[in-house]
Amino acid sequence: MNPVMVDLGIIKIYYYSVMILIGMVIGIFLIYKALTKKGFSEDFITDLMFYTIIFGILGARIYYVLFNLPYYSKNILEIFEIWNGGLAIHGGIIGGVLWIVYYCKKKNVNILKITDVLCVSLILAQAIGRWGNFFNGEAHGAVTTLEHLQSLGIPKFIINGMYINGNYYLPTFYFEFLLDIGLFIILILVRKYVKNPKNGLLTGIYFSIYSIGRFFIEGLRTDSLMLGNLRIARVISIILFLIGLFLIFYKQKDTRTNRLKKALDN
Repeated sequence: MNPVMVDLGIIKIYYYSVMILIGMVIGIFLIYKALTKKGFSEDFITDLMFYTIIFGILGARIYYVLFNLPYYSKNILEIFEIWNGGLAIHGGIIGGVLWIVYYCKKKNVNILKITDVLCVSLILAQAIGRWGNFFNGEAHGAVTTLEHLQSLGIPKFIINGMYINGNYYLPTFYFEFLLDIGLFIILILVRKYVKNPKNGLLTGIYFSIYSIGRFFIEGLRTDSLMLGNLRIARVISIILFLIGLFLIFYKQKDTRTNRLKKALDN
């Protein structure tokens, strides 16, 4: 699979970059529409999104580089070559959330109210971005057989793309794409049909379901970022899963209790 979409000599456009850009544009459009509907100003949305993207990309790259430090310490210039891949979603979440917390505190806006909007668009952008991994021939699993891939019902063009250097590989990027699309649908349905949800419900669902799926998919990958003998993505997934459970159950329970007390007081 050729990762270059357009080659103009000194200028090359990579599929990976295009997929990331498409995901960002669609995500920004959906977020702008949702936050505008909730009454937020254009200036607030613009500043929120611009710096969330900046800190998200920086976080994603720094995270990836730190866990590949032996390589990048000898190839410093490659740190800036993000079009070749190497953006870790967990690092992006950390970087983006840090800015969101700061900005919402500064503007006196409920943080979870914002993240509930952002997570719906983020998971869709993640799904689109995973196809960048496909074109780069990365984020795949172990060597397997053609028969095994066919038995899984994987589309033929993906199977063909997973034939790399004489071997077939498990398309773990595709498994995560399916996870992301499924989670996106769940979040849309919850947002549409759950009446008066507490701030943080959608964020909690995003963290918990994505983390469960990523935990198991990570076990199939051959390019995991490692911390000693630990797959760091699995460690982060456990942490985010617990945060997700807290937001789903404790925060929602707290809301129901407050509503009951309010009703009794009246």
